[in-house]
Amino acid sequence: MSQPAQSAAAPQSAAAAPQSQSASEEPQAQSVGLIIGAVAVTLLLASLGQTIVSTALPTIVSELGGLEHLTWVVIAYLLSSTVVAPIYGKLGDLYGRKIVLQAAIVIFLIGAGLSAFANSMNFLIFARTVQGLGGGGLMVVAMTVVADVIPRASAARSRAFSAPSSVSPLSSARCWAASSSNI
Repeated sequence: MSQPAQSAAAPQSAAAAPQSQSASEEPQAQSVGLIIGAVAVTLLLASLGQTIVSTALPTIVSELGGLEHLTWVVIAYLLSSTVVAPIYGKLGDLYGRKIVLQAAIVIFLIGAGLSAFANSMNFLIFARTVQGLGGGGLMVVAMTVVADVIPRASAARSRAFSAPSSVSPLSSARCWAASSSNI
C-alpha cells in the first residue's frame, strides 16, 4: 500500500516543479532589472560628477584663482581613477562586487563633498584626486556587475542595443522596441 502512495506523490511534485520554477524566474527577471537600474544610476552619478565640474571649472578657477593649476583639476581625477581601476577589479573579485561598489560610491561622494568646500586650487586638486579614487571604482565595478548579471545568451542582444545608442537616441529607441517585441 505504501507503493501507490509514493507513486501518487511523485506526479504531484513533478507537476509542482514547473510552477515553482516559472515563479522563481519572474523575481529573477525583476531583480535583474533592479540591478541594471542601480548600475545606471551609479554611472549617472559618475557622469554628472564629470559633466558638472567641466562646465563649472572656468567659474571655479576665477573664484579660487590659480589659472596655472586648471589642468591639474581634471588630470587629478583622470589619473587617480585610471590607477585604481584594476585594483577595484581585483577587490571586487576578492570581497564581492556589492561592498566594493558601495565603498567606491562613498569615496566618490566624500571627494565630491570635499570639492564643494574647497577654498584653494591645491585643496580642489586634492579633493578631485579623492573623487577620482572613487570614480575609478564606479565605472569598473558597475560594468563588471552588468557582465555578471546578464546571461551570455542575451549579452549579444545587449551589445546590439548599446551600439546604436552611441549613434543616436532615436536608433536606440527603435532597437529597444524591436528587441522588446521579440521577447
